Amino acid sequence: MPGKTPPTGVAVAVGTPAERLRTLLVATGSVTLLTSTHRADLTGRHSVGPDGQVRIELPTESGAARQLACEEDIPAVVDVVDVAPIPMPDRVRGRATLTGWLTVEGLRGRRPDVVAALHLATAELVDAGGTTLVDPQAFASARPDPLASAEAELVRRLGTDARTLAQLTLLVPASLRQGAGRVHLLRIDRTGVVMRVQAPAPTEGATVTDGPRDVRLAFTRPLHDPDQLGARLDVLLGRPPRRMSRTRH
Repeated sequence: MPGKTPPTGVAVAVGTPAERLRTLLVATGSVTLLTSTHRADLTGRHSVGPDGQVRIELPTESGAARQLACEEDIPAVVDVVDVAPIPMPDRVRGRATLTGWLTVEGLRGRRPDVVAALHLATAELVDAGGTTLVDPQAFASARPDPLASAEAELVRRLGTDARTLAQLTLLVPASLRQGAGRVHLLRIDRTGVVMRVQAPAPTEGATVTDGPRDVRLAFTRPLHDPDQLGARLDVLLGRPPRRMSRTRH
């Protein structure tokens, strides 16, 4: 999906740019690593530590790992694309480009892999809040959204539940629903649910001028733990409140 950028709509981006970037990196399962001589599309091989250090596990036989074996550090670019976890048009929710230097931290014995740390120099975030340069120090001290690691599964579960999706759709302003195409569950975060309202299908000979609109349905108050999501959804949808239960994650 290169070249696609997330649309800007009614929904307001939540958190500082640094927090949104941390959330994007936690929530996204794959990254693209570019060095001066190699490119690698990596799935399930990156992480962000509590200190904001981005780490990437490189197969020992990969070009980047061999390059690191010959040089103390190498310049690198990490591209990240946040894609909605359920099918819909315009699935890109955000993207980021990080630049810096890779250095070897050690070997990860289970594969084994080379663990490389990215020493961040610049970071650019493109999402519903626009295009923003994120300061590396702000990134290091930011915290991701509390739902970030579970968000993809939550969207898949709720976004394919016909009853819940219908109830959420009815909360979208009627002025946006009237004559619109399908409505999808796009995102869940600590402050609410974001719905994507697709533009109506063009009639024959018509020119499409409007893109999708993103609408935030806010919780009564932000949540601080994934276990609070059920209760927040009950209030949002006007359901009888459920008894709280703790779930081990």
